[in-house]
Amino acid sequence: MYAIIQEGGGQRKVTEGQELFIDLIQNGQAKAGDTVTFDKVLFTGDGSGKVAIGQPFVAGASVTAEVIEPEAKGLKLDIYKFKAKIGYRRKTGHRQRYTHVKITSVKG
Repeated sequence: MYAIIQEGGGQRKVTEGQELFIDLIQNGQAKAGDTVTFDKVLFTGDGSGKVAIGQPFVAGASVTAEVIEPEAKGLKLDIYKFKAKIGYRRKTGHRQRYTHVKITSVKG
């Protein structure tokens, strides 16, 4: 069974057993083994043609996940600013923080 959930300003297709990185939850204070429930389910399907489409969300559908790592860091992004002929150069960096979760069940 799979579902499309709304998370972090975007939509993600998830299946049972899948591991993914989501936006940081509880400001990184969640503990490994905690459960997270996603109630904003837009679409569910079982692979055999039976689907449920939400208007905007599917009633009674939810996705449950288990926290594997409360705070994981993404790839480092380097930001360069440059203006020609005036000697202006700046380099800054950014590293996004995520929560690593594993999808345990899809209901709907």
